[in-house]
Amino acid sequence: MTNPITRLSRAGGEAPFRVSFEFFPPTSEDMERRLWDSIGRLSPLSPSFVSVTYGAGGSTRERTHATVERLIRETPLKPAAHLTCVAASRDEVDAVVRSYWEAGVRHIVALRGDPPEGVGARYTPHPDGYAFSDELVAGVRRIADFEVSVSAYPERHPESPDWATEIDALKRKVDAGATRAITQFFFDNDLYDAYVERARNAGIDIPIVAGIMPVLSLAQVTRFAERCGATVPDWVRRRFEGLEADAATRQLVSAAVSAEQVMDLVDRGVTDFHFYTLNRADLVYAICHLLGLRPDSVAAAA
Repeated sequence: MTNPITRLSRAGGEAPFRVSFEFFPPTSEDMERRLWDSIGRLSPLSPSFVSVTYGAGGSTRERTHATVERLIRETPLKPAAHLTCVAASRDEVDAVVRSYWEAGVRHIVALRGDPPEGVGARYTPHPDGYAFSDELVAGVRRIADFEVSVSAYPERHPESPDWATEIDALKRKVDAGATRAITQFFFDNDLYDAYVERARNAGIDIPIVAGIMPVLSLAQVTRFAERCGATVPDWVRRRFEGLEADAATRQLVSAAVSAEQVMDLVDRGVTDFHFYTLNRADLVYAICHLLGLRPDSVAAAA
């Protein structure tokens, strides 16, 4: 990992923490420009890594691969390629994993993935594929010595009936070789604390990175939350009341909400944050600036 960036804590000392960013592969020329503008904007903040998502059923496989390869060729960033086991045989998945290693990728985000029919549809493993993400993690680690990140759910995965099932699923992924967990986004920091405590009590000791979702649109983040089993608290909704048609104020409020959440997590001892950027750099950059992160060139001159 890169050297920790520091900010002044509320107590007056320095608290080290690290950030990473998630992007999704573009589907048009305009989105291509927005993606690389965003990467260029956030790259000077020296993230630990940047991840590139993978569509349901591998629908963005080629675009994900192309984006990751360009990151390796043209930037100093360390890319992490998302990979799912939905609707693909083991041989197909293994071929993708090998192609990433050959391209210079050393970090995979291994996910079960959503059914091709969409969230809410019944998940059915491919008859010749990896059934679940713990099997995928083990398969990736058999092929090469990848760093492997996996998902974590502070409010439980929608398909988990109870906490014992949820934590057991994470434990199996760790036992299979996962080196980091990245949480689904959340807004209630007490939920994250409780999740980490459950994981630690189960003997899980890998880093559990806090996933942060800046609110570009309350309606959009509410849809995301419904799909992944997260909640949007009433206090968050109240912050954005009446701002549906006021994008400028909404962005200012969003930066303040996310910065407040992250500052509280830092004061609780959290050191690693993963921002779901939605390929929008300005808001994430503003949040990082509020937290004291500065581009390397500025920091070096300070």
